[in-house]
Amino acid sequence: MIPEPVHLVLPAGLFAAAGGNRELERAAGAGLTAAQLLDGLAVDYPRLERRIRDEAGRLRRYVNVYIDGEELRALDGLASRVRPGAEVLILQSVAGG
Repeated sequence: MIPEPVHLVLPAGLFAAAGGNRELERAAGAGLTAAQLLDGLAVDYPRLERRIRDEAGRLRRYVNVYIDGEELRALDGLASRVRPGAEVLILQSVAGG
């Protein structure tokens, strides 16, 4: 049985960096971590990677990632497990004035 893919949802500010996609699906397997999920995205969408993580591979300060509604930093950070069928929402903080 093939596991359900992980469903990623991106805000409008990241569409262009993801090839114009608002939603992406990625293969999921047992033990998949958030870091591995983002590593896979980086291969296909390097511009998106630069908007989400810094040169050291850490989430940028203004980026929030939610796995099934739970904020990644409140879980185990990039070591958080991403189950098959999970929804991952990536948001950027918006500043202005």
